[in-house]
Amino acid sequence: MATIEDVYDFLRNESPTYFLATADGSQPRVRPFGTVDLFEGHLYIQTGKSKDVYKQILANPKVELCAWKGPKWLRVSGELVPDDRVAAKRHMLDAYPSLRDMYDENDENTIVLYFKDACATFSTFGPEPNEVARF
Repeated sequence: MATIEDVYDFLRNESPTYFLATADGSQPRVRPFGTVDLFEGHLYIQTGKSKDVYKQILANPKVELCAWKGPKWLRVSGELVPDDRVAAKRHMLDAYPSLRDMYDENDENTIVLYFKDACATFSTFGPEPNEVARF
């Protein structure tokens, strides 16, 4: 059985660019993301409140991300919950200091979101069984 730490490690170290899917009304939208954080036992991502992706998440918090490396890929499905606490935003930005050119934990734009009721599935093209983590 996989853990939230396995999911974080894969996204942070194995496949640091992943694709996040949201819904824009009835139209799916997919875009690359590159932030992930493990904070207070939750898996977080980061974006800006002014972006369409954030507006889509507010309208429908159910999302899915997909990451891939070699014969292994990861899908994480769940709901994203905004966390506007300075400590959560600071933790993320400390992990990605290059983002500080665009974001600050004290600005009105920066937002971090954590997965709630998530299911993560590791799969391969080979005979290995799927590994699932729930968090």
